[in-house]
Amino acid sequence: MIGGLASMFKSFRKLWLVLGVLIVLSPLGLIATGTAFGEWGLDELMEEVGFIPAGLEKLADFWTRSPLPDYAIPGLDATLVQSAGGYILSAVVGAALVIAILSLLAKIVKD
Repeated sequence: MIGGLASMFKSFRKLWLVLGVLIVLSPLGLIATGTAFGEWGLDELMEEVGFIPAGLEKLADFWTRSPLPDYAIPGLDATLVQSAGGYILSAVVGAALVIAILSLLAKIVKD
């Protein structure tokens, strides 16, 4: 397993470098005003597009608590540096989850 992981990192070295740069740059979202495209709550969605899709409205209360709300580490978001750390941690967690899911799917398909 570790050999396969090492070869994956070696094979896609440039991709990993780009991903790392994007993770480090993720706190740039702190200087943006408003909300990010597609990250709207139901009230903002109604305002932006004029309606709320029925399926989204039905499932809106399914996930009510986020482990990293607003890309912040709860209790550690008072300063810009702490907020930036939350953004970077969120990016690392998100990238790791995507990589893990894709690796699992690739293994299932390969076997």
